[in-house]
Amino acid sequence: MNQPSKSNTQQSVMASALENHPISVLLYRAAAAAMVAYVLVFLFNTYLIFVKGWPGPINFLKHQQWLGFSPLRNALEDSAISQGWIQFLMLLAVLVFAALWVHKTHHRNLRDDAKLWSDFSAYIIRAAFWAILLIGLVDVFISFLRIENFLEIFVGQELTIQLGRSSFRGTYVLYPMFIVGAIIAYFSKGLDFIWLALLVVVTEFLIVIARFIFSYEQAFMGDLVRFYYAALFLFASSYALVSEGHVRVDVLYASFNKRKKYITNVVGCLILGLPLCWIILLSGMWNRGSSLTGPILTFEGYQQGYGMYVKYIMVGFLIIYAVSMLVQFVSYALENMANLRGEKGETHRIESVQDL
Repeated sequence: MNQPSKSNTQQSVMASALENHPISVLLYRAAAAAMVAYVLVFLFNTYLIFVKGWPGPINFLKHQQWLGFSPLRNALEDSAISQGWIQFLMLLAVLVFAALWVHKTHHRNLRDDAKLWSDFSAYIIRAAFWAILLIGLVDVFISFLRIENFLEIFVGQELTIQLGRSSFRGTYVLYPMFIVGAIIAYFSKGLDFIWLALLVVVTEFLIVIARFIFSYEQAFMGDLVRFYYAALFLFASSYALVSEGHVRVDVLYASFNKRKKYITNVVGCLILGLPLCWIILLSGMWNRGSSLTGPILTFEGYQQGYGMYVKYIMVGFLIIYAVSMLVQFVSYALENMANLRGEKGETHRIESVQDL
């Protein structure tokens, strides 16, 4: 008896996969993966442009005079051209990556990918929570020691002067907390940002005790409350979308049947949710003086010299908000597409929220 060849077996597996997951499903999954990858590439390119001095894809296209762009006034140097090629090819690599990933994981359905991107959004928020928690505690501790003239005793005069500079404190003390937060978030699976509400209450309570009992008050105390409250407000948005916690205008939506609700959710994600997130990122990070990149690059602080040095980090909350919401909108759209297709596990999202 003739044994089936390896190529025939592979073809039969692919045919079975396409039968269970039609081309439309593969395209939806590829588009979702590309959307998430593009936002990460955008952030990485922004870092390369404004921190490392790379030219950026737009300036590279202008230099090459492709796609109708006018030439640059000053042509790029050879090293900058090489960097531009790398940044431009990253944009093309996203499409290749998305196509290959979908091909390699052809057995997955829309609901599987929705869970994947929802978990990724949750990880972003967990990492941000732990980073913000640590940054708040560390920065308040440094500010307290500096105000009470204890800092020089512990670290010396030279380092005390450096810690009084926002750029030094941010680069060498506060920013590394994001790495620590990302590591902790990898092992901590709960959506811990909800504890920010308790931190706001506890911090405000300590301010009241210090002010009215010990007659002690400093600028950094109020800064810490605002710091945690801003994080709670913006980080909660992604979770609220998962748990159906956002306020809706239910004049029409409440009367829709399930199918119409699924369609409304998909359309809302595509024409309102995703564009809003991209508008925040593009308008706020398009150039060096934009509303988000400007304060971050200059390490903008408060007017008082002895408060917390975190104003530029609070500006970065909007970046975390936009990225986490964009990923969650992708997940939400896939989930509702899966419901439209009648995929099994319609209660999957509710169960995942309860697990959080």
